[in-house]
Amino acid sequence: KQWYQRRVRGTDTEKEIQWMVNKLVKLRIFDHPETGKPWDADLLQCNYGILVVSQFTLQCVLKGNKPDFHGAMKSEESEKLYNQFVVALREIVPNSDTLVQEGEFGAFMQVHIQNDGPVTIPIDSPESLSQQKVKPTKPSKQEKKKIDKTDQGKKDKEEKEVEKATEGMEQL
Repeated sequence: KQWYQRRVRGTDTEKEIQWMVNKLVKLRIFDHPETGKPWDADLLQCNYGILVVSQFTLQCVLKGNKPDFHGAMKSEESEKLYNQFVVALREIVPNSDTLVQEGEFGAFMQVHIQNDGPVTIPIDSPESLSQQKVKPTKPSKQEKKKIDKTDQGKKDKEEKEVEKATEGMEQL
Protein backbone atom coordinates (compact mmCIF):
# COMPACT_ATOMS: atom_id res chain seq x y z
CA LYS A 1 0.00 0.00 0.00
CA GLN A 2 2.80 2.43 0.85
CA TRP A 3 6.49 2.27 0.08
CA TYR A 4 9.26 2.70 2.59
CA GLN A 5 12.84 1.66 2.56
CA ARG A 6 15.63 0.78 4.92
CA ARG A 7 19.07 1.21 3.52
CA VAL A 8 21.71 -1.27 4.65
CA ARG A 9 25.09 0.40 4.83
CA GLY A 10 28.50 -1.20 4.91
CA THR A 11 28.75 -0.25 8.59
CA ASP A 12 25.47 -1.87 9.70
CA THR A 13 25.50 -4.91 11.97
CA GLU A 14 23.06 -7.46 13.39
CA LYS A 15 22.38 -4.90 16.12
CA GLU A 16 20.32 -2.81 13.70
CA ILE A 17 18.14 -5.74 12.55
CA GLN A 18 15.67 -5.74 15.46
CA TRP A 19 15.54 -1.93 15.46
CA MET A 20 14.73 -1.93 11.73
CA VAL A 21 12.02 -4.57 12.06
CA ASN A 22 10.36 -2.81 15.00
CA LYS A 23 10.45 0.55 13.24
CA LEU A 24 9.10 -0.91 10.03
CA VAL A 25 6.08 -2.67 11.51
CA LYS A 26 5.22 0.24 13.84
CA LEU A 27 5.56 3.03 11.29
CA ARG A 28 2.16 4.77 11.17
CA ILE A 29 1.71 5.42 7.48
CA PHE A 30 -1.68 3.85 6.77
CA ASP A 31 -5.27 5.01 7.18
CA HIS A 32 -6.65 3.77 10.49
CA PRO A 33 -8.95 0.78 9.80
CA GLU A 34 -11.64 1.98 12.23
CA THR A 35 -11.53 5.77 11.98
CA GLY A 36 -10.15 6.20 8.48
CA LYS A 37 -7.76 8.82 9.85
CA PRO A 38 -4.73 9.05 7.52
CA TRP A 39 -1.20 8.36 8.79
CA ASP A 40 -2.58 6.78 11.96
CA ALA A 41 -2.11 3.00 11.68
CA ASP A 42 0.79 0.64 11.25
CA LEU A 43 1.28 -2.56 9.28
CA LEU A 44 0.15 -4.80 12.14
CA GLN A 45 -3.02 -2.82 12.91
CA CYS A 46 -4.08 -3.05 9.27
CA ASN A 47 -3.03 -6.69 8.83
CA TYR A 48 -1.16 -5.70 5.68
CA GLY A 49 1.55 -7.67 3.94
CA ILE A 50 5.07 -6.59 3.19
CA LEU A 51 7.40 -7.31 0.29
CA VAL A 52 11.10 -7.35 1.22
CA VAL A 53 13.42 -6.66 -1.71
CA SER A 54 17.20 -6.25 -1.64
CA GLN A 55 18.27 -3.13 -3.50
CA PHE A 56 21.87 -1.98 -3.07
CA THR A 57 21.24 1.03 -5.32
CA LEU A 58 19.59 2.78 -2.35
CA GLN A 59 23.16 3.44 -1.21
CA CYS A 60 23.98 5.34 -4.38
CA VAL A 61 25.86 8.61 -4.08
CA LEU A 62 26.42 10.65 -7.20
CA LYS A 63 29.97 11.62 -8.01
CA GLY A 64 29.39 14.06 -10.80
CA ASN A 65 27.18 12.14 -13.20
CA LYS A 66 28.38 8.71 -12.12
CA PRO A 67 26.69 6.58 -9.44
CA ASP A 68 28.96 5.37 -6.64
CA PHE A 69 27.87 2.37 -4.56
CA HIS A 70 30.85 2.16 -2.20
CA GLY A 71 28.55 2.90 0.78
CA ALA A 72 26.62 -0.32 0.18
CA MET A 73 27.47 -3.42 2.16
CA LYS A 74 29.36 -6.23 0.42
CA SER A 75 27.10 -8.90 -1.08
CA GLU A 76 27.92 -11.83 1.24
CA GLU A 77 27.51 -9.74 4.41
CA SER A 78 24.37 -8.01 3.21
CA GLU A 79 22.73 -11.30 2.24
CA LYS A 80 23.23 -12.57 5.81
CA LEU A 81 21.66 -9.41 7.24
CA TYR A 82 18.87 -9.55 4.68
CA ASN A 83 18.01 -13.12 5.70
CA GLN A 84 18.18 -12.22 9.41
CA PHE A 85 15.88 -9.28 8.72
CA VAL A 86 13.31 -11.51 7.00
CA VAL A 87 13.43 -14.05 9.87
CA ALA A 88 12.98 -11.29 12.49
CA LEU A 89 10.11 -9.80 10.47
CA ARG A 90 8.38 -13.18 10.20
CA GLU A 91 8.64 -13.59 13.99
CA ILE A 92 6.69 -10.35 14.59
CA VAL A 93 4.14 -10.34 11.75
CA PRO A 94 1.13 -12.64 12.30
CA ASN A 95 0.34 -14.92 9.34
CA SER A 96 3.84 -14.19 8.08
CA ASP A 97 3.74 -17.15 5.70
CA THR A 98 1.36 -15.09 3.53
CA LEU A 99 1.94 -11.51 4.75
CA VAL A 100 5.75 -11.44 4.48
CA GLN A 101 6.97 -11.98 0.94
CA GLU A 102 10.49 -11.59 -0.32
CA GLY A 103 12.28 -11.15 -3.58
CA GLU A 104 15.30 -13.15 -4.62
CA PHE A 105 18.42 -11.66 -3.07
CA GLY A 106 20.74 -10.04 -5.60
CA ALA A 107 18.53 -10.88 -8.57
CA PHE A 108 17.25 -8.52 -11.22
CA MET A 109 13.51 -8.55 -10.67
CA GLN A 110 10.47 -7.03 -12.22
CA VAL A 111 8.30 -6.02 -9.28
CA HIS A 112 4.71 -5.12 -10.03
CA ILE A 113 3.05 -3.21 -7.23
CA GLN A 114 0.23 -0.78 -6.84
CA ASN A 115 1.18 2.12 -4.61
CA ASP A 116 -1.01 4.63 -2.85
CA GLY A 117 1.25 7.60 -3.13
CA PRO A 118 3.96 7.97 -4.11
CA VAL A 119 5.34 7.92 -0.59
CA THR A 120 8.95 6.99 0.09
CA ILE A 121 10.31 7.23 3.62
CA PRO A 122 14.00 6.45 4.15
CA ILE A 123 14.57 4.89 7.57
CA ASP A 124 17.94 5.01 9.31
CA SER A 125 18.68 3.63 12.76
CA PRO A 126 20.24 6.03 15.26
CA GLU A 127 23.36 3.86 15.24
CA SER A 128 23.60 4.04 11.46
CA LEU A 129 23.13 7.81 11.43
CA SER A 130 25.87 8.31 14.00
CA GLN A 131 28.27 6.26 11.88
CA GLN A 132 27.50 8.27 8.75
CA LYS A 133 28.99 11.39 10.30
CA VAL A 134 26.57 13.50 8.31
CA LYS A 135 27.42 17.18 8.47
CA PRO A 136 24.67 19.76 8.19
CA THR A 137 24.82 21.69 4.96
CA LYS A 138 26.20 25.20 5.17
CA PRO A 139 24.36 28.03 3.45
CA SER A 140 25.97 29.26 0.24
CA LYS A 141 27.44 32.78 0.12
CA GLN A 142 24.35 33.97 -1.73
CA GLU A 143 22.02 32.43 0.88
CA LYS A 144 24.16 33.90 3.68
CA LYS A 145 23.88 37.40 2.16
CA LYS A 146 20.11 36.93 1.91
CA ILE A 147 19.95 35.87 5.59
CA ASP A 148 22.14 38.82 6.62
CA LYS A 149 19.91 41.25 4.67
CA THR A 150 16.80 39.77 6.28
CA ASP A 151 18.36 40.08 9.74
CA GLN A 152 19.38 43.69 9.01
CA GLY A 153 15.86 44.46 7.79
CA LYS A 154 14.43 43.09 11.04
CA LYS A 155 16.90 45.17 13.09
CA ASP A 156 15.99 48.33 11.14
CA LYS A 157 12.28 47.70 11.68
CA GLU A 158 12.80 47.10 15.41
CA GLU A 159 14.84 50.32 15.73
CA LYS A 160 12.09 52.32 13.99
CA GLU A 161 9.48 50.84 16.34
CA VAL A 162 11.62 51.76 19.35
CA GLU A 163 12.08 55.31 17.98
CA LYS A 164 8.30 55.69 17.53
CA ALA A 165 7.66 54.41 21.04
CA THR A 166 10.23 56.75 22.60
CA GLU A 167 8.91 59.75 20.61
CA GLY A 168 5.51 59.25 22.19
CA MET A 169 7.12 58.99 25.62
CA GLU A 170 9.06 62.24 25.14
CA GLN A 171 5.82 64.10 24.38
CA LEU A 172 4.36 62.94 27.72
